[in-house]
Amino acid sequence: MLRVDDLAGTHAVAAAIAGLARPGDVIVLAGEMGAGKTAFAQGFGRALGVTEPITSPTFTLVHSYPCAGKLTLHHADLYRLDSSSDVDDLALHELAADNGIVLVEWGDVAAASLGDHIEVRLAHPLDTDDPEAAGDIGEFGDTGGREIELSATGSLWAGRWDRLSRAVEAYRC
Repeated sequence: MLRVDDLAGTHAVAAAIAGLARPGDVIVLAGEMGAGKTAFAQGFGRALGVTEPITSPTFTLVHSYPCAGKLTLHHADLYRLDSSSDVDDLALHELAADNGIVLVEWGDVAAASLGDHIEVRLAHPLDTDDPEAAGDIGEFGDTGGREIELSATGSLWAGRWDRLSRAVEAYRC
């Protein structure tokens, strides 16, 4: 389990994962509404050299962003999809296979059909009535702190897992 105190921490964990990501990777972003999935995607994209603003693709389902080099970041959002055939129609594996990396918000609902992937589960820390225990409340009534849990499905991340663990060690709780 990782713990970040602010948006910069979320971006730092995202950058650590982006630094080890390869074309063909699928990264599943899971967590409740407002947990920081899009913020994570923004930090991930910046680390890959995306220069345009990264926004949630809730209504368009997939946004594609050119990165430094020939890599493309595909940012998908499955929140509005009702069936696995809708997910299949997005052809996320094809996007990843074509020199791309795919980030999938709400991807945990279709994780079984996504093959090898890493899951990034984001959550607000336990709620508290004590403002001092919660930390400084930010502009949106949110401390910016998050708990982040990483897990891998399949073997694609097995050779990178030790490097990833070292890269995020400062955030381990």
